Amino acid sequence: MTANPSIQKLSLFALTAMVVGSMVGSGIFSLPRTFGIATGPFGAIFAWCIAGGGMYTLARVFQALAERKPELDAGVYAYAKEGFGDYPGFLSAFGYWIGSCIGNVSYWVLIKSTLGAFFPVFGDGNTVIAIVVASIGIWLFHFMILRGVQQAAAINTIVTIAKIVPILVFIVILIIGFNADLFRTNFWGGEGMPDKSLFEQIRATMLVTVFVFLGIEGASVYSRYAKERAHVGAATILGFTIVTSLMVLVTMLPYAVLPRAEIAGMRQPSMATVLEAVVGHWGAIFVSVGLLVSVLGAYLAWSLICAEVLSAAGRTRDMPALFGTENANKVPAAALWLTNAIVQLFVISTYWSQDAFALMLNLTSVMSLIPFFLVAAYALLLSRRGETYGKNSSDRTRDMIFAGIAVVYTLFLIYAAGMKFLLLSLILYAPGTALYFWARLEQKARVFTAVEWVIFIAAAVGAAVGIHGLATGYITI
Repeated sequence: MTANPSIQKLSLFALTAMVVGSMVGSGIFSLPRTFGIATGPFGAIFAWCIAGGGMYTLARVFQALAERKPELDAGVYAYAKEGFGDYPGFLSAFGYWIGSCIGNVSYWVLIKSTLGAFFPVFGDGNTVIAIVVASIGIWLFHFMILRGVQQAAAINTIVTIAKIVPILVFIVILIIGFNADLFRTNFWGGEGMPDKSLFEQIRATMLVTVFVFLGIEGASVYSRYAKERAHVGAATILGFTIVTSLMVLVTMLPYAVLPRAEIAGMRQPSMATVLEAVVGHWGAIFVSVGLLVSVLGAYLAWSLICAEVLSAAGRTRDMPALFGTENANKVPAAALWLTNAIVQLFVISTYWSQDAFALMLNLTSVMSLIPFFLVAAYALLLSRRGETYGKNSSDRTRDMIFAGIAVVYTLFLIYAAGMKFLLLSLILYAPGTALYFWARLEQKARVFTAVEWVIFIAAAVGAAVGIHGLATGYITI
């Protein structure tokens, strides 16, 4: 606890690397096949305009809130609490935290299944050997992070640079091999395109776009470590621009080198398969190595974010105070221990799962939507009230428009996800409320207000419906 806080401060470059490192994980390597199944270049353009436009407004929301509410740390959780009260703030923190834990599990599943293509002992990522190796990795990362946030962030910066290289090589090779005639043939979907409306084509891509954009809030979550507060918003926009450009290119360029139907039938990670079709087997190996580096880097970034969100809630006593404590290296040790214990339990559970990666990818996306909705709604309330704006009406109008679009966008994503995953998320929220009870008892404070009782009962009923659906087979996983 005697460490000098100044050594923990992160530069604009490090914060931007945190955003890029958080966003560029496993999702970008699966984009060619995911979009190839759903649509051609025409539909993909519309899908990225909607996803990119919606997430851009969300990035601007985080930027505006970082500038106007600099006293609020760990933004995703703090903004929800400030705008809507203690229990909604807790739900945002818990949902974001547990969703991030599940996302970390999906990384380990993908790592093991990727290795399984070269070493059969790993199978599809859920063999005993695979689980043992993943468990060793979890705790190696755990003890590295315990040595200090600055050291872990520096490693994240290096890993971020390393994992971008295979993606850039992929893009350059496909630009060189660009076939305009083939791209025109694929433009409307080409041969074998399913008979679906443009809306259904776009909707089929929405959950994966949520997953690949997760991490856009990385700089906001780690705002208390920024050298300058203005760097938080700048890092968010810079990271968003860099990653969006990469994702659009990775999605669109394969249509110019292979028929859409062939892309749709490829195995994952489809980026490796596309490059293999263009340059030979070395391309698959090259991208697979990049995938492993990318996922490990994303896992490091998300481990930091998970622990920081739980720690912030502990410091403000919205979760048990234990999780707000730090070790001599200024690392939220108790929060990190609980985070990795949860990840470990979910990794073990994959032994009994048939398609753990797909389930956890979708759950991670859905669990993030409610916290993102609350952040956007708070920004809308702030701008409508005029709080912190003074007489600058142009900034207020601009921020109100961005926040309003972000609210509509997040609500659309919740609708696109469907009732199944909303009910599954409530099954996770219900037992998590025990941590809120613990925190309120510590403070000898009233547990719920009247409105919060309504929210809790609605969540409990939804969880009960979800459990009943699982038991009867109405909901399948």
